[in-house]
Amino acid sequence: MKDETMAELINTSNYGQTLEGYKDLLNQSIINIAPDFSQDFLLSVLPSYWQEWILPLVGGPFLLLFLAEWFYQSKRDQGDNFTLRRAVTNFSLGGSYLGFELIVQALVIIPICLWLYQYRLFTIEVTWITFIPIFIAVEFCYYWFHRASHRVNWFWSAHVLNHSDDRMNLSTAMRQSLLYSVTGWWVFFLPLMLLGVHPVWVFFFYALDLIYQFFIHTETVGKFPKWVEYVFDTPSNHRAHHGANGEYIDKNYGGVIIIFDRMFGTYVEEDRINNPVKYGAVGEPSHDNIFHLIFDVFIRMWKRFFKAKGLKNKLGTFFRPPSAT
Repeated sequence: MKDETMAELINTSNYGQTLEGYKDLLNQSIINIAPDFSQDFLLSVLPSYWQEWILPLVGGPFLLLFLAEWFYQSKRDQGDNFTLRRAVTNFSLGGSYLGFELIVQALVIIPICLWLYQYRLFTIEVTWITFIPIFIAVEFCYYWFHRASHRVNWFWSAHVLNHSDDRMNLSTAMRQSLLYSVTGWWVFFLPLMLLGVHPVWVFFFYALDLIYQFFIHTETVGKFPKWVEYVFDTPSNHRAHHGANGEYIDKNYGGVIIIFDRMFGTYVEEDRINNPVKYGAVGEPSHDNIFHLIFDVFIRMWKRFFKAKGLKNKLGTFFRPPSAT
């Protein structure tokens, strides 16, 4: 489906063509070092567009930044929040998420989205003028995806992993589930594609959203000036989001900006003095068994589905809030 028209849409400048060249270089480098028996499979899943590489490429820098945070906090005698075992767990989860996401996107999600994109209402190109409006629209979709991930069992079964850490540092951001693709995060972004934004650009902006969120999973930074806290999802706002305290549960869903939480009544301010955040997912242990972290809640949901009597109760297993089960 990558014809000349599509290529022109994705590469709107010489800069884009240069990035396509880097993408081809990365793809070819992987093919060159891969065993012969795996090359056909790799050719089918390696990124077709440079935008798809942005999230996998930040893994290395993220690790270095986490190590710098650990070193800095240890020098301040605040290193108790860091352990090697938890760091290995979190980055392993992040690696499995990125790898599985890359495969499923290439084989399933992008083909579906490109097919649906044929029926778009308009063609909205990414330019310096449309960049910010499109990003805000992606953020709006992300808000509802994130909110559903807390209020609907089906989506919570994947998202719970991100909340299962009883510590907060940069490695917590890597605590992501490969089940996100299974539960269908991308469905929330389909309206933008049908409106006219190319799917690869939508996923690119979503990746930028996720990259930003890496930096707000930290206790190293306190609070920013009031206007920053009012507009953006800051470390303080996001610490509150991860709180298992009653006042903090199901709040602050924004990714980069916090405005939609203020608009829809889901904002709460962190109170580090009177109500310090207690991290973790309510009712779920915080541990380092990767298999159980990924699959326990998902499997329990399906067990309840098969035990439930009647179609209404069965569907309720998927669509009720986590607190209702």
